[in-house]
Amino acid sequence: MRDRDRRAGYPWQVSNATTTKPPRERTPLGANFWKLLTSSGLSNLADGVFKLALPLVAIRYTQEPVLIAGLSLVASLPWLLFALQAGALADRHDRRRIMLLANIARAVLLAAVAASIALGVESIWVLYAVALCVGTAETLYDTSAQSILPQIVGRTQLSRANGRLYAVEMTANQFVGPPLGGFLVATGALIAFSVPAGLWLVAVGMLFLVRGNFQVARENPARMRSEIMEGLRFLWRTRVLRTLAFMTGLFNLTSSAAFAIFVLYAAGPKSAMGLTDAQVGILFTTTAIGSLLGSFAAEHIERAIGRALSLSLSIVGGAVLLITPAFTTNPFIIGGAFFIGGFTVVLWNVVAVSLRQRITPDRLLGRVNSGYRLLAWGTMPLGAAIGGVLGQFLGLPPVFIITGIGTLSLLLFMFRLTNASMDAAEAEAARTASSDSTATDSTASDSRASGTAEQA
Repeated sequence: MRDRDRRAGYPWQVSNATTTKPPRERTPLGANFWKLLTSSGLSNLADGVFKLALPLVAIRYTQEPVLIAGLSLVASLPWLLFALQAGALADRHDRRRIMLLANIARAVLLAAVAASIALGVESIWVLYAVALCVGTAETLYDTSAQSILPQIVGRTQLSRANGRLYAVEMTANQFVGPPLGGFLVATGALIAFSVPAGLWLVAVGMLFLVRGNFQVARENPARMRSEIMEGLRFLWRTRVLRTLAFMTGLFNLTSSAAFAIFVLYAAGPKSAMGLTDAQVGILFTTTAIGSLLGSFAAEHIERAIGRALSLSLSIVGGAVLLITPAFTTNPFIIGGAFFIGGFTVVLWNVVAVSLRQRITPDRLLGRVNSGYRLLAWGTMPLGAAIGGVLGQFLGLPPVFIITGIGTLSLLLFMFRLTNASMDAAEAEAARTASSDSTATDSTASDSRASGTAEQA
């Protein structure tokens, strides 16, 4: 579940504040947005193919739950190791250029894996190496991608723009990517890694068409360590963001534990579900269908029932998704649970990510995003490891039960995130931005007056 920035708002009352219900802004999103959207769709299609192809190829080498789960651990480890540095780079350099280089790196890495397979060099340890390197590139790409959006569309358009992005990303990443990945693995590992490499290169071409300079002005450049700490202090002082990050981390821990071993539960004639590789890919498309519908509905649901209830529903949907496989092997029932989970996950993402982008000043957005994701996604390696160990010693169904109950328990912490608290955080950010703008205009005016006097 991509950027699962989840959970908020246990007191169910919907605030009357206007910030809970964003105005119906219908200003065109602009040509740059649609180019970014196309590039993002291609990149996510490549990612969707790769993420399913990786474990499906791996189970040809081993059936050990710990080793299969280890791939998920290694792929998500860069978020724990490099997230803060990725955020600092996004605030120091052109964000589009970082995205370009990251996609080029992913394409080259998968082309190298395809070449090694063609030469007969096949090993699960090769897959571990590529998972780590691709995960590192993903950390750089995703941090800059989330930070660049407020530079392309206005802040009042963020919910709509994020909804469109999630619609395309989820369709490509989960609706088209997994079944395509399953089909490609069935035809051969070589083609399964060659196709996403090509898709990432095409995404690079589309990203080249996005015009503009996406490097944020830095008034007082400092050492990277100091800049990272500035972003972390902002995140920690903003209670809404801090709480969202911690709760997202707990959800990602449980979901990573479950999905790290799900392929063992679903794929192969000896598995509980007995599905083929292609059928596993089709099963995951139900999540994508739910995500697609959720991405278009999120803005309207937020406006109708408020942020708090919207985000609370996401917890319930996530719990349904994780716990259902423990009680049935019926792919239609599990597919229905995946649909519900996909819908509510995107509902969370659109609401929470848009809120974070509105609250955070643009000059800090890369660092705040990376600090947030360190807390939110840094738990994924631990979750994958826990899933592998529990699956090894308890069996696979208990993992789904434990993770489902763990997710549902997050409702107990929702009292910290109310509609009123989120509205207040956004209003405070707007006041701060207004005062900063006034101060900047005043400084510029004084500077121009001083310059005129000197020339005279």
